[in-house]
Amino acid sequence: MNQPISTESIYNAQATNWLRSEKILLSDFTARPRVLEALGKIKDQDILDFGCGEGYVSRMLIEAGVKSIFGVDSSAEMIAQAQSMAKELKLSNATYTVGNAVSFNQFPQTRFDKAIAVFLFNYLTIEEMTQVMSKVRSLLVAGGTFVFTVPHPCLPFMREESPPFYFEHGEKSYLDGINKTFEGKIWRRDGVPVSVRCVHKTFAHYFEALAKAGFNSLPEVKELAVTDEHLAFDPEFFGPLKGYPLHVLFKVKVND
Repeated sequence: MNQPISTESIYNAQATNWLRSEKILLSDFTARPRVLEALGKIKDQDILDFGCGEGYVSRMLIEAGVKSIFGVDSSAEMIAQAQSMAKELKLSNATYTVGNAVSFNQFPQTRFDKAIAVFLFNYLTIEEMTQVMSKVRSLLVAGGTFVFTVPHPCLPFMREESPPFYFEHGEKSYLDGINKTFEGKIWRRDGVPVSVRCVHKTFAHYFEALAKAGFNSLPEVKELAVTDEHLAFDPEFFGPLKGYPLHVLFKVKVND
């Protein structure tokens, strides 16, 4: 039986399709701005960006006034894009390195004010996700904030496999697809699709992993979808997703 292509290979092959300096991907509209909103005050703070990709979100954070960004991603090509853009834009406070979030430990400092993981955990098993959450918890200062986004656990089972966003669940149901990999695609507004995948988890798994990782307060949870503003801006692109839960945003703080 053929082995599935690795996540690194997927992103190395399509890195140029992710590179952007403005909103173009569906989730650039429906999810990433909400991450910045959830982070709150970030001026003069040190931010850890796990699964940073080609650095789009971290460049937004630098523009908003962060002290430094340290980004880690398993795709060498995505990191090369991030480093190239940082050099071109003279972003001396942005550092990007290749690494697997589960095993990476070469951090430039022992504490960060905030951490983000924008669509990272959908590429990890429940066990791997818990390990990364534990690592993030150990790196955050007292009062620090962790914000992450994932595809909505229900989406694969609610939508047919059509643009501009879907996952293939095959014959698996919500409960018997746990820790199984669903392949999918998400579209850019210019019609270009990029491949994504989701290692399926239920809502309960995210709460359980945060507790096991040492976060001792309930997270804030927001279900993200297209808005009336999105529909007014580009009804043809966003219209097929009206009324569907697309992503989930979790925000949790370190209380001690």
